[in-house]
Amino acid sequence: MIKLINTFIITGGPGVGKTTIIQELERRGYNCIDEAARQIIKEQVINNGDALPWANQERYTYLMLERSIDDFLKNKDDSSITFFDRGIPDTIAYANLIKLEISNELAETVRKYRYNHIVFILPPWEEIYQTDSERKQTFTEAIEVYDILKRTYYDYGYRLIEVPKLKIRERVDFILSTIVPNN
Repeated sequence: MIKLINTFIITGGPGVGKTTIIQELERRGYNCIDEAARQIIKEQVINNGDALPWANQERYTYLMLERSIDDFLKNKDDSSITFFDRGIPDTIAYANLIKLEISNELAETVRKYRYNHIVFILPPWEEIYQTDSERKQTFTEAIEVYDILKRTYYDYGYRLIEVPKLKIRERVDFILSTIVPNN
């Protein structure tokens, strides 16, 4: 098992402000890792690939896993606090969502690569929810993703802390006050 105690996942369903929080954390000087899923979608669309959530979901899932592991390993020797926009367990949640059989390899990967046990989860928030070229889910589907993420992270032994629906700076302050004493 490889455990990175200074790495924290920010997760939640689509359209809840994860990327905006990551951008604010970066602005404040923290090391942040962008979500692999959005990068894959952009690349696949540009290259006319089919590893997309609305095309070849299985290929898309395994590309997400591969990229998430790469991001994890690239940061394993960094002792500074790092925030990930989603983590490896999100891949299991997505596989569950699309009813893909969870292989032993996939389950073992989630057990092998461990982030800090505290995971920040953002609840569904209809007032800020928007679709775009990579986010095509309805708000009802976004709630389903949130529920599956919660179950998945609990099942793999993470402690979820729900980030309140506040202004962006206050959400980031909440996250930092949870992990950085006297922040």
